[in-house]
Amino acid sequence: MAGQSQHHIVPLKIYFAVFAALLVGTAITVWAAFHDFGALNTVIALAIAGVKATLVILYFMHVKYSKPLIWTFVGAGILWLGILITLTASDYFSRPPGQSHAPAAVAAPHAP
Repeated sequence: MAGQSQHHIVPLKIYFAVFAALLVGTAITVWAAFHDFGALNTVIALAIAGVKATLVILYFMHVKYSKPLIWTFVGAGILWLGILITLTASDYFSRPPGQSHAPAAVAAPHAP
């Protein structure tokens, strides 16, 4: 019939497997939070979060079984996130060490 879309039926065992993977990812996140990896702390945390976000997007948001247009918009969102992170990082890393990150206009006035 016109106007009806076909939906992919995902077996319940797939949802439980993804849920179990997310629980394992959460346990790994907690474990990683209690260990010091030095400069890699943020990288490891973002990698774990990225894997978990990918599982949620693919399975719980049904993007895995969607049309190419949906994949295009998901890709555009990821690209935009990358642009924002890159611009923020370039601003942060372009400042000299020890410089205050607060604008001068917001600084507290000096007492007389």
